[in-house]
Amino acid sequence: MSDTQPERQSLRQLIRQRRKSLSQAEQQAAAQQLVTRFQEHPEIQGARRIALYLANDGELDPLPAIHWLWSQRKEVYLPVLHPFTPGHLLFLRYTATSPMTRNRYGIAEPELDVQQVLPHSMLDLICTPLVAFDAEGNRLGMGGGYYDRTLACWHEHGLGPRPLGLAHDCQQVESVPQAQWDVPLPQIITPARCWRFS
Repeated sequence: MSDTQPERQSLRQLIRQRRKSLSQAEQQAAAQQLVTRFQEHPEIQGARRIALYLANDGELDPLPAIHWLWSQRKEVYLPVLHPFTPGHLLFLRYTATSPMTRNRYGIAEPELDVQQVLPHSMLDLICTPLVAFDAEGNRLGMGGGYYDRTLACWHEHGLGPRPLGLAHDCQQVESVPQAQWDVPLPQIITPARCWRFS
């Protein structure tokens, strides 16, 4: 499947540029619309432990939605690069007072504290960032494979937390070129709508 790599890389650059060109006002409006999508979403309402991310590189910003989740007494977790297993993620509890650091990609993450780590199998939902998606639920990430590895057990055996993709509407493309390790998503939430694929 490596023949799709140049195509995937050029699509990644195109859509990253597209979302980075959104104005600050457009980003803020999208973040507020995401709160509304969360408030209307039965699985989010029913979940107790939800993994999210902090926006980087023009991603849809879930921070207002995180504040709403906290107000609903839900536990929020953020991904942290695994210190000993390259290419893998840990999930740490995130609160308004969590000490933060920056990982090697410059992305904010909670400081590693084993007492705040939750095995990802105990999460109810994992909200994943993505670069591009299509109407079949195919997701193109940044290329590190972190979420594909995290979701492999769910994808292959139906075990573990259900994933939800979060993206701007402008990140939809006609078709995402697939690689064998890609994990398609059952749902993707954008500011305008919730896409359900399975």
